[in-house]
Amino acid sequence: MVPTAEHYDVVVIGGGPGGYASALYGASAGLKIALVEKRWLGGTCLNVGCIPAKELLESAHVYRTVATAGDFGVRAGTPEIDWAATQKRKQAVVDELVAGVATLLKGRKVTVYDGHGRLHAGRTVTVDPNDGGERITLTADAVIIAAGSETRTLPGFEVDGRIVMTSDEVLSMPEVPGSAVVIGGGAIGCEFASMMSDLGTQVTILEALPKILPGVDKDASQVVERSFKKRGIEVRTGVRVTGHEPGDGGTVVHVEDGDPVKADVVVVSVGRKPATSDLGLDGTAVEVDERGFIVVDEACRTGEDGVWAVGDCIDTPALAHVGFAEGMVAIRGILGEDPQPIDYGRVPWGIYCRPEVAFAGHSEESAREAGYDVVVAKHRFSANSRAKIIGEQEGLVKVIAERTPDGRAGTILGVHMVGPWVTEQLGQGYLAVNWEATVDEVAAFIQPHPTLSELFGDTVQDLTGRRLH
Repeated sequence: MVPTAEHYDVVVIGGGPGGYASALYGASAGLKIALVEKRWLGGTCLNVGCIPAKELLESAHVYRTVATAGDFGVRAGTPEIDWAATQKRKQAVVDELVAGVATLLKGRKVTVYDGHGRLHAGRTVTVDPNDGGERITLTADAVIIAAGSETRTLPGFEVDGRIVMTSDEVLSMPEVPGSAVVIGGGAIGCEFASMMSDLGTQVTILEALPKILPGVDKDASQVVERSFKKRGIEVRTGVRVTGHEPGDGGTVVHVEDGDPVKADVVVVSVGRKPATSDLGLDGTAVEVDERGFIVVDEACRTGEDGVWAVGDCIDTPALAHVGFAEGMVAIRGILGEDPQPIDYGRVPWGIYCRPEVAFAGHSEESAREAGYDVVVAKHRFSANSRAKIIGEQEGLVKVIAERTPDGRAGTILGVHMVGPWVTEQLGQGYLAVNWEATVDEVAAFIQPHPTLSELFGDTVQDLTGRRLH
């Protein structure tokens, strides 16, 4: 042990969802915890990711609700966006939640160090304070690396925060642009495209893959694409961008073997990469792969004894709630409790564009690729009474089940939803998939009426061979 070092049961490097979840969960188990964060508590999710993005999407939802109030007999006039007020509210939400994390950490007696943490041999962590003070040395019985991620960029698209932006900059853009090109049709790109379109921006999505929302069941992604096109969002798939040419206050994006696109701004949304380039690690057995991910086993343990890694810096789904779960797995491993590994193929996913997407488990395509003989049922929100009441009837619920030897539907393999507030409806589908429930077991449960969520029950009921609605 370094003579001047402060010793802890666990030192956590990184204060995002995986890091602060590790610290809070470990502290609640009675461990002495230190957390080192070089930028901001809450990480990407809380500061430039999930929370501010969803807050702006909610502002777009309110704007849209007011604009269509006349359909419900409410005379509200023509709405206008006060973007400065929208940004102020977004930041207030973020600041309050960040302060809440700090309060939780303080309440559980977690020591927070503001600075850049690096791991060395012997579970020694050095901290270079943000205020320029003297280097601090910490030692620990265990270390959890939760270094998080950072935005990816593209060659030929230098980020200037004015014309070319990543997700970091678009969440704080000073005004709603008249037109925008979104490069990347994944979850984040579709959320930004949806939000800006609802606020009046003319949006073009350029996606290199054959469809938007890769990984989402084909039926669900097609609903989103049709909805986008109906709203005037141009969706171009299977295209590659080669650069852009600024001018006249905007820019022209060049597309390989395709027509160029003129826009006021370009949003580069091509994913994130692990922030592992400056973690020290010399003299340790922690391995980093060719893509920058820290290599771990199914219990989130690295190759170095007593060192775990969680969250976006390992090659698992880059979801805040997955980081929470991995933090708990790491702490339980540190406590010697032999935790059950996370089944990453069954974690819940939520995409907050309009219409929303939520799913857990296999898509129809992936189930067949995995060798399952499947039975599928899908019901549309167009026939759902609550969807008609609220005036949002786009979308469907799709349930994928394994075919039993007698030809009937058995174990539920996947639940995919697209439509109004489906991110709030996935719970029962997630539980069905993870408890390996059968169609008959789930169909026996009563669904409340009228609700959006009863469409899941109707879809499962369909798979029993006897329909109600």
